[in-house]
Amino acid sequence: MRHLVLASATRERLADLDYDFDRLLRLMRRLDLTTVQLVWRATPTVFHVRDPLPVGGVVEDAATGAAAAAFGAYARALSLVPAEARLTLHQGHDMGRPSLLEVDLHADDPRVRATGAAVGLAG
Repeated sequence: MRHLVLASATRERLADLDYDFDRLLRLMRRLDLTTVQLVWRATPTVFHVRDPLPVGGVVEDAATGAAAAAFGAYARALSLVPAEARLTLHQGHDMGRPSLLEVDLHADDPRVRATGAAVGLAG
């Protein structure tokens, strides 16, 4: 699975998500992307993230475990976070469905563990 990660320079820019649904859908299909994750770093281990998801038929996903795990592996591989860390990802806040994802990284284990909680949908 392929996950694209794009960093936002400011929290305000991340909150102002606006994109062409059909155009991003075509790009994701052409590049065989599973997710596109937009991130803003609040602290060394806390991030605010948004996940537009036109390949899933929705404008945005409120909690994306696969993207969280991929982000943890990406951040560790580039030494953007400590080798031993718990990353906290806040997702869904800007769409009114706050979710909390945690990604555990261990220096002696190449695996990435993602857990979390999301706001359920009624109906």
